[in-house]
Amino acid sequence: MKRPVIAIDGPAGSGKSTVARLVARELGFLYIDTGAMYRALTLKALRTKADLGDENGLGVLAASTDVRLEQQGESLKVFLDNEEVTAAIRTPEITNNVKYIARAKPVREHMVKIQRRLGQEGGTVMEGRDITTVVLPDADRKFYIDADFETRVRRRFKELSENGASVTEDEVRKDLKIRDDSDFNRTVGPLKKAPDAVIVDTTDLTIDGAVDKVVGLIKA
Repeated sequence: MKRPVIAIDGPAGSGKSTVARLVARELGFLYIDTGAMYRALTLKALRTKADLGDENGLGVLAASTDVRLEQQGESLKVFLDNEEVTAAIRTPEITNNVKYIARAKPVREHMVKIQRRLGQEGGTVMEGRDITTVVLPDADRKFYIDADFETRVRRRFKELSENGASVTEDEVRKDLKIRDDSDFNRTVGPLKKAPDAVIVDTTDLTIDGAVDKVVGLIKA
């Protein structure tokens, strides 16, 4: 019997990525972080000084770029043209520019094809911004992970601080507002709640509590 395909969406700072990764580990499924794919292409675009406003040019760049995700133990490694870039794609520079890559229609069309191929065999937990609505609309189970805005700000600030970034909570708040505006309002692949997705509000949940809830719903 084919193992189920799990699709998870949600805004930045909701705990979506951590929940998805731990759910995949709990179930013994492959975890696919689609955001990492856009971040990797952003890194290449910046390295090659590509015009971030040229959507067709970015589409050509995407088509000629090899982005690969590999599960190694409990870690997901990201490879860009065979170079491991797992840490390199998590810098503020990448975060500030990934929106230009993510909103380019030719890029998203290319990425969606890859993502669908990765998810179609089952036994996968795929997360991102348009997974339940665009990439895997026929997924066996769909979840929308959310949290109130200030909770997401605090989580994002804590994450950045622990990774050595020198930022203030107010700077994170402003950045998150910009990211939300880009995610919710872009023309191609916007973030929205699929009608058949189960909403999991993590505002008052621990990570373990959120994972237990999602896993319980999948197994029910």
